[in-house]
Amino acid sequence: MRISNSNSNTTAAVRNLGILAHVDAGKTTVTERILFATGAIHKRGEVHEGTTVTDYDPQERDRGITIFAAAVSCAWDGHRVNLIDTPGHVDFADEVERSLRVLDGAVAVFDAVAGVEPQSESVWRQADRHGVPRIAFVNKLDRAGADLDAAVASIRERLGAVPLVVQLPVGREDGFTGVVDLLRMRALLWGADGGSYEELPVPGPLLEEARRRRRLLEETVAGLHAEALEEFCAGEGLGAGTLVRALRELTLAGDGVVVLCGSAYRNRGIEPLLDAVVAYLPAPADMPPVRERAADPAEPLAALAFKVTATTTGRLTYLRVYAGTLRKGDSVLDPATGRTERVGRILRVQADRHEEREEAVAGDIVAVVGLKSARAGTSLCAPEAPLLLEPPVVADPVVSVAVEAGRGTDTGRLASALARLAEEDPSLAVRTDAETGQTVLSGLGELHLEVAVEKVRRLHGVEVVVGRPRVSYRETVVRGATGFVYRHVKQDGGAGQFAHVVLDVEPLGEPGFEFRSAVTGGRVPQEYARAVEAGCRDALDEGPLGGHPVTGVRVVLTDGATHSKDSSEMAFRAAGRFALRDALRACGVELLEPVAEVTVTVPDEGVGAVLGDLAARRGRVTGSAGQAGTTVVTATVPLAELFGYASRLRGRTQGRGAFTSRPAGLAPVPAGVAATLTAR
Repeated sequence: MRISNSNSNTTAAVRNLGILAHVDAGKTTVTERILFATGAIHKRGEVHEGTTVTDYDPQERDRGITIFAAAVSCAWDGHRVNLIDTPGHVDFADEVERSLRVLDGAVAVFDAVAGVEPQSESVWRQADRHGVPRIAFVNKLDRAGADLDAAVASIRERLGAVPLVVQLPVGREDGFTGVVDLLRMRALLWGADGGSYEELPVPGPLLEEARRRRRLLEETVAGLHAEALEEFCAGEGLGAGTLVRALRELTLAGDGVVVLCGSAYRNRGIEPLLDAVVAYLPAPADMPPVRERAADPAEPLAALAFKVTATTTGRLTYLRVYAGTLRKGDSVLDPATGRTERVGRILRVQADRHEEREEAVAGDIVAVVGLKSARAGTSLCAPEAPLLLEPPVVADPVVSVAVEAGRGTDTGRLASALARLAEEDPSLAVRTDAETGQTVLSGLGELHLEVAVEKVRRLHGVEVVVGRPRVSYRETVVRGATGFVYRHVKQDGGAGQFAHVVLDVEPLGEPGFEFRSAVTGGRVPQEYARAVEAGCRDALDEGPLGGHPVTGVRVVLTDGATHSKDSSEMAFRAAGRFALRDALRACGVELLEPVAEVTVTVPDEGVGAVLGDLAARRGRVTGSAGQAGTTVVTATVPLAELFGYASRLRGRTQGRGAFTSRPAGLAPVPAGVAATLTAR
């Protein structure tokens, strides 16, 4: 065991990584065991007992799942490991997105029985978008039905990755006691108490299989890495040093994924996993400079806020420092607003516990106290060297509920609590319905909203009355209109307004909006064309069917005219808004609804009831597969039909059924259903 108390500030000795996985794959247990193995904690906590470090929120302990990304820090083999335990439930994917924006690497955890599950795939794709190098840890090898090879095959087939398996399990299921390290051809065996491992020769019955797998690893690496190929062809194989270098370079390039295995619950396989984190995942210095500013403490400060939380001791703003040094008392600039704020305190975070520090340097992930206006996605930099960083992408809310205070005297407190919620979680939105005057809370799923409302009740002491969830519909153009003429003339004394536009409106074929000007001869100057585009975007807020936002439309400005005195950007913006609003009424428009890909695991005898229920919910079954007395059904189901599905599924399967879902985009609403919705 190589515990280190090193406080080295060199970025080469830092690893910033996230733990990613499907819900219940064992992320939080892996995190807990890492903290135990590194000496950061001295007693192992358990998810089912509500005693883990990172699941410290009361709702996380009540529900037994990770809801909020939690940062912890530990030391291993002379390296500082900053680790974020991310949620695995699809409703909290935005927490994963914000975390991935500031991480250099990740450990993807997979269940050895289930392999790649729906949310495993979703978080993997999120990491792909951010270019985050990963290693894989196949967990729960002590479970009945655990199969490393099947899990690795699912990584290859479902994720399109090249798995580079560097370990072989010793024993199966309850008899799993350790692993064979294929790089150094040694066995690592743990005792029944899950303490330190013992290093032994490879057991005789496994020696031939270990040699075969080592040869397969060498062949795979040689096929991907030029230096390894040269050594492989020149001699009898690859040395351990060459393999380690090649595996690191393939990991950093995203050309391969190192795969390790173990059982976090039984504390088997964690130390080799930490060794792999240090050996294969990047340091901040390995990452490209951020906007030409290197990960160097001597550079001007560049940092990104990725999370904001309110605590009993004040407002915490979590930062990733990309360059420079941040000291207590420093003034930092928000280049987007030009506002300068002072850093009161700097904290190294251990979930809900904090250790005060005098400074943070390039590569650090810390929390600061004293920033009043910074939000998730805010850039912070040295006032004399402004630098704007790209913020994390925020997902659009898809589910809404009406909320009101249970007591009239609490209305103001509810508004304040909801505003604070939206500040902490950008994927939550709060608005007032123009027609009903109700306060509407929107988020990424039913559970997301349940957690938000419960947070208001627990932390702010406000009793909340919640309406039935509603999904966010969209409208789209399926049949366009060409040559639509609109003439905006307004004369009410003083300077008038004049704008003449001709628009073509077409289906775009995918979500989004596209605008272009095809006007020739300067009949509509470029600045007025931009104003028309802005007006068209204004018109997209409310469609003709039911006042829902419009997407999937292309607008072409084909002609127009101006007046020498009365034309202005304001006039052309108004013309663009009114022209597109009227043009949409002349187009063929259909209603879209959010749909989800649902994976239902059900005992074989309950399949008929589940299929019937999915059909009643307008679900379209896309596949089914048998798996040891159970059937896994996949289907695409409208999100509006999934409210309350968990309790219905439990009732139809005597509590033995389970399901997961993930967003699958938008789909047309059937005509009969659309007529009912638009008539409301």
